[in-house]
Amino acid sequence: MPKTYPFYCAGEWRTSDQPLEVRNPWNDEIVGVTSFATDKDLEDAIVAAEEAFEIMRVMPAYERAAALDRLADMLEERGEEVAELIAREAAKPLRDARTEVMRGVFTVRIASEEAKRIGGEMIPLDLLPSSKGRFGVTRKVPVGPIAAISPFNFPLNLALHKVAPAIASGNTVVLKPPTVDPLTMLVFAEMIDTLDLPKGAVSIMPMDRKTGDRLVTDDRFKVLSFTGSPDVGWEMKSRAGKKKVVLELGGNAGVIVDAGADIELAAKRVRAGAFAYAGQVCISVQRVYVHRESYDQFCAKLVEEVRTIKTGDPLDPETEVGPMINAKAAERIDSWVKKATNEGALLLTGGKADGRFYEPTIIVNAAKDSFVCSREAFAPIVTVFPVDSFDAALKAANDSVFGLQAGVFTNDVENAFKAFDQLDVGGVILNDIPVYRIDHMPYGGVKDSGLSREGIRYAIEDMTETRLLVVNRLS
Repeated sequence: MPKTYPFYCAGEWRTSDQPLEVRNPWNDEIVGVTSFATDKDLEDAIVAAEEAFEIMRVMPAYERAAALDRLADMLEERGEEVAELIAREAAKPLRDARTEVMRGVFTVRIASEEAKRIGGEMIPLDLLPSSKGRFGVTRKVPVGPIAAISPFNFPLNLALHKVAPAIASGNTVVLKPPTVDPLTMLVFAEMIDTLDLPKGAVSIMPMDRKTGDRLVTDDRFKVLSFTGSPDVGWEMKSRAGKKKVVLELGGNAGVIVDAGADIELAAKRVRAGAFAYAGQVCISVQRVYVHRESYDQFCAKLVEEVRTIKTGDPLDPETEVGPMINAKAAERIDSWVKKATNEGALLLTGGKADGRFYEPTIIVNAAKDSFVCSREAFAPIVTVFPVDSFDAALKAANDSVFGLQAGVFTNDVENAFKAFDQLDVGGVILNDIPVYRIDHMPYGGVKDSGLSREGIRYAIEDMTETRLLVVNRLS
């Protein structure tokens, strides 16, 4: 019998009469069974979050930091168990799942440190004669219950980027984990349940769309933090009311390979950045612009690299690319690639679907407005284009409705700073791929790629408000 996982609501373990089977995308086996929270469960979670906030908001920093350190310790102790669960329910290759757990531990530890650094400033106010003897003091205060919605592709770490800063900053949080792989965060809830936090400080509950929509519309939540698709995210923002909205959305990340760049390095890194986790990463490399003098060499090297990728069972430690999250995702990208080739694009390798698998695919000569270029593929494909100059590459990379991160391979320091000045993205990664992320850096995009930034310190800024005290020295 598959294991049953209750959900975590207002400090209690609950089930409902709405079961949710979680299946392994690799072999369709049932990984575990949980259930959807009901409207009543969500109401209880919101009320408990409001009540717990009155305790969390005055909890001293050392207690919040200690709770997060204990969470990090427990996650590290159970790391292999959690990694295997990620590999089974999300079909993430085991070695990548282990990396995600390692990053999750780091994320929580950074949150512990940031809990100790939430401060303010002293502001001189005596800039006019009428303000003689006055100064101001600011502090950061928590805002209240946080509504959080996390995606399937990093079921642990991207959820922790919402839960950990909420705890660090003295807020409470209700998290809706992804429906296809919610079990990882339900296991993490077991760790939270051992802490001496007020009941309702954290609730983690799968929800159907109708119930989960209250996370968007209920005014008792003061922040909505959503990571997921652009269409869904922007639609949510339009209905979120007065609450602050943080959106970490998608992209079709570009890479520039300048004249004189290290082609072998660029090809190896693009191989990793385009095909890790079957391309199901919002900063996955999707478009590559190579100086014409190096274009043929780069394409040949990239094909050579891609043909060494090992596909198969995600639980095999040697597997680099497993199945996509479901058959619908594989069918979608297959239709996009076929449409592109019908319009004149060429395949250097790949281009075939097999159930939930899609071959690692390199495309050239694609029209810039084809879906494989202009939309977020979220699949193991990459398009490659020749360009005549670095300026042409910058213009092409910017020709997108998205702007999350971009990678630039160059040995020219002037071109490096030109890219930093001109690329319309949230982050420029020099001499590496846009998939690079370390969890304390500011991370997020512009244009359709989102609003605000994640990274613990930066998330805390969205989860707190500045309060000012003006002091009038009477003596």
